[in-house]
Amino acid sequence: MTLQVLLSAMHLKDESYLDTLHVTSDAVVINQCDRTARKEVRRDVNGHAQQVLYIESTQRGLSRSRNMAIRNARADICILCDNDVEYVDGYEEMILSAFEENSEADLIVFYIRRKEKPVPNYPAKRWMNYLSVMKIFSPEIAFRRKSIEGISFQESFGAGSGKYLMGEENIFLYDCLRAKKKILYMPLMIAELREEESTWFQGYNRRFFISRGAGYAAMSKVFSYALIWQFAIRKRSLYQSETGFWKALKYMFEGRREYLGK
Repeated sequence: MTLQVLLSAMHLKDESYLDTLHVTSDAVVINQCDRTARKEVRRDVNGHAQQVLYIESTQRGLSRSRNMAIRNARADICILCDNDVEYVDGYEEMILSAFEENSEADLIVFYIRRKEKPVPNYPAKRWMNYLSVMKIFSPEIAFRRKSIEGISFQESFGAGSGKYLMGEENIFLYDCLRAKKKILYMPLMIAELREEESTWFQGYNRRFFISRGAGYAAMSKVFSYALIWQFAIRKRSLYQSETGFWKALKYMFEGRREYLGK
């Protein structure tokens, strides 16, 4: 069984950026920049041979970049990666062992420690559903490549998409659940997140809430009403200094209508 890390990044110098993330396994790197190129590089990393497919593209958008990485991947198991993730020693063995020991799992969600999430979402292994996948962060998602054939990220969502700022991973996981894929959560820490300024978050403004409402509509047309209301109520303390409760609701429903074409 083989593993590839799928890194989506912007304006990299070359594939050596993987070293800053402590990537020792094989990888596919999509570098969004002002050039177009493709090369395969064989590197020696701590005495191990690493195969890297390095693609430079002028296309923009995180979801588009992720889809490109998935299309070009060849390993049995893939894991998504951002440019601020630092893997722990032995992450490759941890991920592959988890899939070997849980043959029924199509996707496995691991734990990446970060400031706002100092402990795993759940203390023990468990199957995930439509509610629990809403807590997941993209680079925590690993999958059997063949299990997700026909499923892709919606390219109008995600950083750099030009339309909706966030929600691409939740929509992707909802699409997997609708396709009857089994998603397992394992509280194994495979990486830590560097504290860097967000490239997309510009505050709880109108565009943020429109994106959130559109994302909920993409996840579920029927349940988007409840999802919008729960966010407005549950996260009120986070946004109320910038946007009032009723205005936040208004913008989210505006995003819902926009996405659904109503």
